[in-house]
Amino acid sequence: MLVHSRLAFLGSGVMAEAMLSGLLNQALLQPDQVVASDPLARRRAELHQRYGVEGTADNVEAIEGADVVVLAVKPQVLGQVLADLSGRLQPGQLVISIVAGATLDAIAWGLGHREVVRVMPNTPARIGEGMSVWTATPEVCESDLERTRCILQALGKEIYVTHEDELDMATALSGTGPAYVFLFMEALVDAGVHLGFSRRVAQELVLQTVRGSVDFASQSRGHLADLRNQVTSPGGTSAEALYQMEKGALRTIVSKAVHAAYQRSRALSRLSEPPAAG
Repeated sequence: MLVHSRLAFLGSGVMAEAMLSGLLNQALLQPDQVVASDPLARRRAELHQRYGVEGTADNVEAIEGADVVVLAVKPQVLGQVLADLSGRLQPGQLVISIVAGATLDAIAWGLGHREVVRVMPNTPARIGEGMSVWTATPEVCESDLERTRCILQALGKEIYVTHEDELDMATALSGTGPAYVFLFMEALVDAGVHLGFSRRVAQELVLQTVRGSVDFASQSRGHLADLRNQVTSPGGTSAEALYQMEKGALRTIVSKAVHAAYQRSRALSRLSEPPAAG
């Protein structure tokens, strides 16, 4: 699917590099099929040394001859980038945006180009264990949908959704999700240190416990509540710990946090919407 494709990365931050690394490591692309645009010469040199890819400071130059343009710039410079590229993309060029909060309509309107995919990835994509949720404009053809799927599978798992609103939901759940997990893990490590473990030992215990629990849940067909019940004996240590968590309204706090993230994502999406006709 990507054998004869040429990709242009506009912006070469953490997530763009994760995509680039995944595609090259899985031999889905060769370095000479990629150009990375970045305003910093130091960053371009770093990517060339690390991956052997061509670099440029000119976004217009980068998209010339590209089959796929990955829009990975910071949200605060998106407007200028879209203005610079407006009217310069050719029919058949696919744009994949990973810019947080930027809607399909905003990108299509800004570029004057309707073949656009919007993706909500997350940071575990850096190690090939990401979760990407994506959707596309009706103008994206079936072969480009497959091309997008191939690219995103290099980052981990992917789910296509038909309603763009679901990307705001995904932002709150899977996009922001690693932050929730890291905070919970940090709290567990701190609790272990409070008990008397060294921080190194406490962190090793927590990392392996979380890793093993995730793998176990992934391989099980049971409901998560069933898995929890399996390790919760009446009157035991798990029952006592879970009672304190429920007493502290852990579920309510998590639900409120996810909903707050969703509302923030919706607000950012509304800010990116193009001007109303007329």
